[in-house]
Amino acid sequence: MSPKELLYIEDALSHMQESKKCCSDFSNQVQDSSLRNLLQDISAKQNEMFTKFYSLLGT
Repeated sequence: MSPKELLYIEDALSHMQESKKCCSDFSNQVQDSSLRNLLQDISAKQNEMFTKFYSLLGT
């Protein structure tokens, strides 16, 4: 891979981590339980996608 392609991948991974963190942080702040559950589910899904994407790079 070229250095530019690696930067794109690094950027995508960083965005995924930030999205997961934001959803997790917001889920700890909201009062509505259904919204909290939704944000927790999104955070977990982001974590799953990050793990899968990162594992593809190691193969």
